Amino acid sequence: MSESVEQHIFMARVAEQSERFRDMVDFLKPVIKEKGAALSTDERNLLSVAFKNLVSQQRTAIRTITAIEQNQKYAKFANGMADYKKRIEEELYRNCDEIINSIKNEVLVKASDDESRAFFLKMIGDYCRYIAESAKGERLEATKTQALTSYQEASGLAEKSLGACNSIRLGLALNFSVFHYEVMQDVKKACELGDKALQDALDKLDDCDEETFRDAQSIIELLRENLALWKEEEDGAGDQ
Repeated sequence: MSESVEQHIFMARVAEQSERFRDMVDFLKPVIKEKGAALSTDERNLLSVAFKNLVSQQRTAIRTITAIEQNQKYAKFANGMADYKKRIEEELYRNCDEIINSIKNEVLVKASDDESRAFFLKMIGDYCRYIAESAKGERLEATKTQALTSYQEASGLAEKSLGACNSIRLGLALNFSVFHYEVMQDVKKACELGDKALQDALDKLDDCDEETFRDAQSIIELLRENLALWKEEEDGAGDQ
């Protein structure tokens, strides 16, 4: 590792501790440029933390404003809230587009092994999903298509090359099922995808080493929780 790359990674960790996530992303950009798909697992995880935290504030803010908008008590402030929410949405879109383009142009073009490609394709799917949470019209349709393509390609690679308990494969199934539920509004497909990933993982859980088992368990729990909620909703809809 070159001295400059080592320093950038160190400074990214300092920025993380300081909760300066824009700085964290900026420190990691030269690392992405130099190493591309050759990022280590630790560096990939660092990148995930930086990107996720960069947009989490905007996602939370949009959800908060949307909840306040539902309250009739504040109807007279509707225009002000709508303008403010739009401003935060544009900020979210800019950050997500920056992340997607960075992964496409600096990493994915250099990624040759299936695990690395699956990891970064999943990431593109995730950031398209974050845009799709609040986008409308043409932007929504284009983003949905891009997310679906990325998730599908990542899933094909993961199922071909990664074990059923691999955290990338499981995390991908979790996020892809959430995409079907939240963005595509397809509860049936979300349940099918989640169920398959859960069953495949449970069948192989006894064969895992300790670290894989530990990582898999936390994602399995999330899959179980989501499936319980979604199936209850699906059953409720069927009873009407």
